[in-house]
Amino acid sequence: MPVELYRIDDRLIHGQVVVGWGRPLDLGFVVLVDDEVAASDWEQELYRMGVPPEMEVFFHSVDEAAAALPRYQRHARPGIVLTGDVETMRRLAAAAAAAAGRDGGHAPIRAVNLGGVHHRPGRIQRMRYVYLAPDEEAALRALARMGIAVTAQDVPSARPVPLDDVLAGRGDG
Repeated sequence: MPVELYRIDDRLIHGQVVVGWGRPLDLGFVVLVDDEVAASDWEQELYRMGVPPEMEVFFHSVDEAAAALPRYQRHARPGIVLTGDVETMRRLAAAAAAAAGRDGGHAPIRAVNLGGVHHRPGRIQRMRYVYLAPDEEAALRALARMGIAVTAQDVPSARPVPLDDVLAGRGDG
């Protein structure tokens, strides 16, 4: 399946995604799923500047991305699907599962990588790079109940930390 990684990272497209994950996975494309960015030409242009010319970037709302996943899963080069928050990934996974059940046109999301979710009021630190609010923890548990393997991993060389360990604060040790 050419979508190599489904990642939640609140910084969206940045060096760790493009270089840290892009080079080891030989990524040919990034799909940025964000309702607001999908509606903003100037934000899209800013994110395009963060990727090398040989890497394609696609911008979609959640609904558009769910409908386009079969195309990305058949893409000739490997890619990453990126959301900036947990709830957007949960919505995407639910929409993709519903679409797969309706038309069988693509596989539902099987694994999600929890990357950088940084400090904000109301969030509790779970790992060095993961801070979560109660509603985000609930959304991650909802992903797991959908049969999706949720792990935290900031860079490819790090050990993936299972969701239960993340939520218990056992990921950095």
